[in-house]
Amino acid sequence: MFSIPEQFSTATKTSMEAQFAIFSTLTGKAFEGVEKLIDLNLNAAKSSMEEASATAKQLLSAKDAQEFFSLSAAQAQPTAEKATAYGRQLAAIAADTQAQFTKTAETQIAETNKKVVALVEEVSKNAPAGSENAVAMLKSAIDNANASFEQFSKSSKQAAETIETNLASAVSQFTQATEKAAPKAGKK
Repeated sequence: MFSIPEQFSTATKTSMEAQFAIFSTLTGKAFEGVEKLIDLNLNAAKSSMEEASATAKQLLSAKDAQEFFSLSAAQAQPTAEKATAYGRQLAAIAADTQAQFTKTAETQIAETNKKVVALVEEVSKNAPAGSENAVAMLKSAIDNANASFEQFSKSSKQAAETIETNLASAVSQFTQATEKAAPKAGKK
């Protein structure tokens, strides 16, 4: 049988370890997201440079102004499609990273919560007579904290879904606008 100070010492150590674990895991997830973003940007830059070079060569080989403008207009649609694809990939990376953060945090918090509840149960078993009110208040505080976390979690998920929906809508509107603009550019 442990004494109450030893139980709290053990609980504190466990809590610190759990916080370090969640911080470490979240940092790893953040680096994964940044790595994906860097890869996306490097690929986009490389592709853009190659396409700009090819386009410049093509435009410089135009025989007259009409062919030059025709070639220029023909580039509008593929460029807009590539910008749209980039936006979608960027949104996917952000959504995936956010989802991993949420999942990791929820898992770690649920695990820590189980340990805290087990500790409170153990302390309440060994609590001296007359401390029932204090134990009840502690349990109530834990229940309130859990309810607050659940509400925060729901709100965070709703906010993330709203951002994702708004981003998808913006990409869709951009795509529609470029599809309408590209035929007009080709007619000039």
